[in-house]
Amino acid sequence: MSTAASSFAKPIAGELYLAGRQQASDAPMSAVVARRVVQRRQMHAVQAVSYLLGASTLLVYSYAGTISIVIPSVYFLCGLTAIGFFSVLSETNVSDRFEDHYLTVFQVGAHVAIQLGFLLAAPKIGFAFICVLFLIFGFGALRMTSRQATTTWTLAIIGLVPVFLFSDLPVGMPVGTQTERLAAMLCFVLIIGQCAFVGLFGSTLRKMLYRRSIELKEAYKRIEELAELDELTGASNRRCIMRMLDEEIGRARRTGASCSIALIDLDWFKRVNDAHGHPTGDEVLRTFAITMFANIRPIDRFGRYGGEEFLLILPDAPPHSACRMLERLRAIIADLDWSAFSPGMRVTISAGVATLRADDNPDAFLARADSALYTAKAQGRNRIASA
Repeated sequence: MSTAASSFAKPIAGELYLAGRQQASDAPMSAVVARRVVQRRQMHAVQAVSYLLGASTLLVYSYAGTISIVIPSVYFLCGLTAIGFFSVLSETNVSDRFEDHYLTVFQVGAHVAIQLGFLLAAPKIGFAFICVLFLIFGFGALRMTSRQATTTWTLAIIGLVPVFLFSDLPVGMPVGTQTERLAAMLCFVLIIGQCAFVGLFGSTLRKMLYRRSIELKEAYKRIEELAELDELTGASNRRCIMRMLDEEIGRARRTGASCSIALIDLDWFKRVNDAHGHPTGDEVLRTFAITMFANIRPIDRFGRYGGEEFLLILPDAPPHSACRMLERLRAIIADLDWSAFSPGMRVTISAGVATLRADDNPDAFLARADSALYTAKAQGRNRIASA
């Protein structure tokens, strides 16, 4: 027998979709509320159809003379009344004040109360209403917490105990006539269909959750990458490159390998910004970073130290090798056709190279490279100096 229970599937799917959308985008709160209202409208529409189908099945029992025609009519009106009440709460955005904006526990409670009421009013076909309780809890449990499920289960028990233990109501399933047998068959057909839907919905949920977990992992990985990258150049940002420096110093001390670093500065970069504009300056920085990435080793680490100053970490590079690498990079940068950005433009770099000593900490290591960079600038720029 179809009831409002089947409507609980759609809200859950909508909620999962909404949660994923909220984590993946910065949608305004008004848009989130609007989506929730639409989803609740869909849920209420499904509930109304469910009660209509249920009332239609009861009409068959009424036609067979088993129950009064009043039962299916009042059943449908009670369902519409409950739906209307929650619709008003939805349309006035009262529902959005609650963490569970679908008010699942209250809806489950309302629909369970309707089934118990009609179990008392028409005990001859009580099996139909009892079967519906299983469906209501089956769907509702997909949204409820364990505490909420326990609460609603307890309330249902309180309603069922008097019916079965403190009364002699003839709760039954009449199949005495062919029409009654047809009505009973229709009840079971609808219930079995809803059970099948629960199974399909559960499978869909698992797939949806799996896809969502994959998407969230990829998004989290991307966020981590973005958090460690300089937005303009794509190089590691200062926090990331300093962490890499600490790691490389630790590795060099453990293995006894050489480790060199180079502080690199774009010569007269302020003049580039002043003469050609900051957009051109940004393009120069991006081109410089791309060129560096294309010409360093896979094991090297490159990051923006600040402004137009960059840090290059060179693992397993003794002093002479590090200086040779930097001289090659200096020549590559100087030979680029910078006039493509602006006629007559020329960009060069200066660098200070330092090799790790036994007593160096990161600050001392960087200070020696910075001192060498200062020397390169003092000697006329466009050159490499070693600490």
